[in-house]
Amino acid sequence: MLATVTDILWSYVLVVVLIGIGLMFTIRSRFVQVRYFFEMFRVLGQAFKHQPGQVSSFQALTLSVAGRVGAGNIAGVAVAITLGGPGAIFWMWMVGLIGMATSFVECTLAQAYKTRDPKTATFRGGPMFYIERGLKSRKLGMVFTVLLLVTFGLAFVALQSFVASSSLKEAFGVPEIATGIALTVLIGVTIFGGVQRISRVTEIIVPLMAVMYIVVALGVVALNFEQIPVVLSLIVKSAFGLEPAVGGGIGAAIMMGVRRGLFSNEAGLGSAPNVAAVAAVPHPVNQGIVQAFSVLIDTIIICTVTAFLILSVSMDVLISGLVADALGRVVTDFSMLGGHEMVLAAANELAAITDKGVVLTQIALAHYVGPWGGTFVSVVLLLFVFSSILYNFYLGENATHWINPTDRVTFVVFRVLMLLLILWGSTQNLTTVFAFADLTMALLALVNLAALVLLAGPALRLLEDYKAQAKVRDVPVFDPKQFPDLNIDHDAWSTAAETVARKD
Repeated sequence: MLATVTDILWSYVLVVVLIGIGLMFTIRSRFVQVRYFFEMFRVLGQAFKHQPGQVSSFQALTLSVAGRVGAGNIAGVAVAITLGGPGAIFWMWMVGLIGMATSFVECTLAQAYKTRDPKTATFRGGPMFYIERGLKSRKLGMVFTVLLLVTFGLAFVALQSFVASSSLKEAFGVPEIATGIALTVLIGVTIFGGVQRISRVTEIIVPLMAVMYIVVALGVVALNFEQIPVVLSLIVKSAFGLEPAVGGGIGAAIMMGVRRGLFSNEAGLGSAPNVAAVAAVPHPVNQGIVQAFSVLIDTIIICTVTAFLILSVSMDVLISGLVADALGRVVTDFSMLGGHEMVLAAANELAAITDKGVVLTQIALAHYVGPWGGTFVSVVLLLFVFSSILYNFYLGENATHWINPTDRVTFVVFRVLMLLLILWGSTQNLTTVFAFADLTMALLALVNLAALVLLAGPALRLLEDYKAQAKVRDVPVFDPKQFPDLNIDHDAWSTAAETVARKD
């Protein structure tokens, strides 16, 4: 029942709503993701500037990329190609381009409605904040917060632990419980240091893992440059049903591309605004532009290089690799089975690993660089998992802080519960748990998107303010006094001008 309801929401309701709202934001902002494309790079050049004791715009970017970039970029792309054909990648690109406008709006609003924590002087923000302050509805904010806490703060933490433990077992034979214990200890040491320690860790890990993966993948692309036109042609033709022998037709290509694209970049889900709000920036639009860039990194760059790795390898190589992998697992785990039972077990294992997707990527990379390619994918995936857990932790802590900022006991209980879920998730089969999490994430997105539509006016006004200032000064500075009707926390913007002159 959970799977049916979730499938209806993701396949029909959210696909239409997310794309429709993304197009609306794109048109109403006059294609902000296109007009401000080069502005993204200029703003990124200022992203290292911050005040002492605050999180810089670049650190907030890496923290959000840590969440957006994950197993979906390695495994999710492979699953999209398997079920929707190469054309699914084209529709992932389209969703990413549209999602840049949605991400711009939600992260700009998160910055505008952020508040300053009186004890730590750091910032807090996110959808629950702009729902409460902008829409003046604490009840709706509470609904969003509970859904966020259940989905990202708890359930997806266990999922990430499961992905890491199963991947390391497959690549190196490491027992799942050993991975679970190691992750629990490493995460525990990091999260008890607060958001600034988390941002410092992700500032190192995220660029490292992204650059490692992209460099290796681009190296493969460079060595096989003659395949680029072939792969691009295959993607475009399949997207419009011109390659009927590949994938499941245009309908499957659109559905899988849209669905996996939305899962991958998270634009509109309400997760990224929580970390976008913590940055000390001179104007809310600064971080909106930076966060739009994170969607570009996730979907247009990393997902594309993964797709090239898979599509440039001949189908017979992939199939033979999958079959060999499935048979190897069955021989290892079910050595006492008879011939007929062995064939059935291998077929079931083949279906399971194909759905995981990561094996397909490992086979493709190993085809070009040798056996170490599969190991490399597992290592990068582990780094993705580590950074994603840190990201999910911050989302959960931010949610508990919003519910009651003075209740330190709740913070500690949440941290301990999250660490227990990391340990538990490393050894579990989490199908049922995450069928429920997928449902709560769909509801989470609907609540956030409703708020974004109602607050689109203020977001566009902030964009116009940024645009007007950019004509007369190099770095626009936000003055909340110019927006007396928006219920903005003036204290959170009292030092905005200082971020222009300071450098780390």
